[in-house]
Amino acid sequence: MGKYTFAFDSTETPEHDRLGGKCTSLAIMTSAGMPVPPGFAVTTDAFDAVMNQTTLRDHIVKHLAGLDPNDVVDVDTRAAHIRELIMTQEVPDDVRDESIAAYNTLMELCGGEVPVAVRSSATAEDLPDASFAGQQDTYLWIIGQEAVMQKIRECWASLYTARAITYRMANNISDEGLSMAVAVQKMVNSRTSGVAMTIDPSNGDKSKIVVDSSWGLGEMVVSGEVTPDNFLIDKVMMHIINRIISDKHEELVPSGHGTVIRKEVEAERRNSPSLSDEELIQVATLAKAAHKHYGTVQDIEWAIDADLPAGSNVLLLQSRPETVWSQKKQEVKITSTGSGIEAITKSLMAQIGDRK
Repeated sequence: MGKYTFAFDSTETPEHDRLGGKCTSLAIMTSAGMPVPPGFAVTTDAFDAVMNQTTLRDHIVKHLAGLDPNDVVDVDTRAAHIRELIMTQEVPDDVRDESIAAYNTLMELCGGEVPVAVRSSATAEDLPDASFAGQQDTYLWIIGQEAVMQKIRECWASLYTARAITYRMANNISDEGLSMAVAVQKMVNSRTSGVAMTIDPSNGDKSKIVVDSSWGLGEMVVSGEVTPDNFLIDKVMMHIINRIISDKHEELVPSGHGTVIRKEVEAERRNSPSLSDEELIQVATLAKAAHKHYGTVQDIEWAIDADLPAGSNVLLLQSRPETVWSQKKQEVKITSTGSGIEAITKSLMAQIGDRK
């Protein structure tokens, strides 16, 4: 589109420095033909223009100077001041104009004004050795041009929450060169949603896929506010090994007025599976495709869109590298009976097979 925006279906090569972790992933998945809702990124060039064409960055550096991450009150106070500076800073006209044009193009593609999700996409997130999940802001069911522009600004400001600041300090991630892109994407009308990992996080078994799911929007699953249904799938044979159906007492659903509300799940659905077996295998297949595309263990977010027909309603919202088991060194263990080089060779070959 231009300097300050980037359509996810663009033929240009997505660059992490311009799009941040989340938007880069969405653009790559779209170009790979995965079922990703349409949208665009407001690039880091836009954030940098707001920071550098004004005195904003200098003020932020001064506010962070000498900060003690263990002084919780001081961290909260300084973080609040920085976010207020970002929220009140005038946005350059060319940044605003291009962002509005991209939003209008998306609305035309969707056949009229529809709700969108506005998600932060920092350049430091989704790195192989760090997980920033949930640290920057996400806003759902946003309707209208002005509301979207406001939420983009709030995403920029969320780069400087107390939690985000202290996390970067604790992990020696410098603020120098730090930037923020923002994803603006058609909102999925989630009947069911959740996460999936192409590894069993309980023991590091790469031959399994684990799926967590619940009714409504997935934020309650990600945040741990609801105990989701849990499924274990064999990655090779793609059959269900185990299922745990939980008491899913609440769900997040659209209010019909551009917001989401908590709703108590009616009795007949609370203890019913939130996924059919067919849908579960579709989710697992999607996770496996993401793993194959990226060549490493993936942690994906997915949703089933209530507005779309069966067979095309399972959508991929996000895919990021798994950051716990993938960082552990693999140990060579003798798993074959016998002795000498034959036993060792059999053991190594067995473990190579396990990692596929």
